[in-house]
Amino acid sequence: MDIKHLQYFIEVTNFNSFSKAADHLFITQPTISKMIKNLENELGIELFDRSHKKLMLTDAGRVLLEQAKLVDQAFYNLETELDNLLELKTGHIRIGLPPIFDAHFFLQIIGLFHEKYPGITFQLVEDGSKKIEEAVEQNELDVGVVVLPTRYEVFDHFSFMEEDLMLILPKFHQLADREEINLGELSSESFILFNKDFALNDRIISLCNEAGFQPHVISESSQWSFIEEMVASKLGISLLPESICRHLDDQVRAVKVINPSVNWNLAIIWRKNQYLSYAAKEWLHFTKVQFTKRD
Repeated sequence: MDIKHLQYFIEVTNFNSFSKAADHLFITQPTISKMIKNLENELGIELFDRSHKKLMLTDAGRVLLEQAKLVDQAFYNLETELDNLLELKTGHIRIGLPPIFDAHFFLQIIGLFHEKYPGITFQLVEDGSKKIEEAVEQNELDVGVVVLPTRYEVFDHFSFMEEDLMLILPKFHQLADREEINLGELSSESFILFNKDFALNDRIISLCNEAGFQPHVISESSQWSFIEEMVASKLGISLLPESICRHLDDQVRAVKVINPSVNWNLAIIWRKNQYLSYAAKEWLHFTKVQFTKRD
C-alpha cells in the first residue's frame, strides 16, 4: 500500500469529489479515480457508495479514513523529525568522561556546541577508561574519553591531550623539595592510586615494575580530590596528571618523575562500524576542529 494512495483517498473525502480533489492535487480525474480503484482492489473492499449522486463513504471507507489520517499524520511527523535531525535541531549525545583530567577546555567545547545547536542535549557520565570503553562497546555511550592505548580493532579514536603525570607528596615529605625524582627511588613508598576501573592504575603499576619494583598500594579511589586529601594526610604518595596538579592546594607538592618519565595520552573513542547519530557525528567533527584551533 502506497502512502500516496491513502493521501489521495483523504483528499477525495475532504472535497467529497474526485474532480475537485484532482484539481487540488494537480492531477487528472482519471488518475485519481484509478488510484482509488487500485486501493479498493488491494484491500478487497469498496470505499465509496457510488449508487448515489453524492459521493458517500461506505462503512469500510469510514474505518479506512480514520486510520489513513493517523498514518498520514505519522508520516508527516516522521518527515519533520528527520528534517530536525538532519538540521541538528534535536538530538542527544552520551559522553563518557574520566574524573581524572582537567575538563575545563573540554566543557568549553561542549558549551560552544550547545550555543550553535541549542536543541541537542547531553548526558555526561563520569567513570574510568575501562568502564567507558565497555559502555561505548555496548552502545550505552556514543563516545568516551579514555587513556590510550585502547582496543584499536574495536574503536576509532582521535588523540587530543598528552601530558606528564606528576608525583604528589605531602608538603613536608623528605622528597618534596626535589625538582625531579627517579621512579625507582619510590620503591619503599606507599602508593594511593585510582581504582582498577581506571587504565591509569595498570599503567602506573606497569611502569613501577619496569623500574624494578612492585608498588605497595595502600588505597584506591575514583576521585582525584580524595586522593589529594589522603596524600595531604600523609597516608601515601600518588601520581596525578599535570593539568590536575595546577588545582592542588599547598598541603601537597608536585614533583616531576624521570627514568622513566610517566605520561598519559587521552583520546576520544567511538565504536567502529556502529551507527552514530547525526548529532554525535557533528559533535565529533566540531570537537576535532576546536582542538585543532587550540593547537
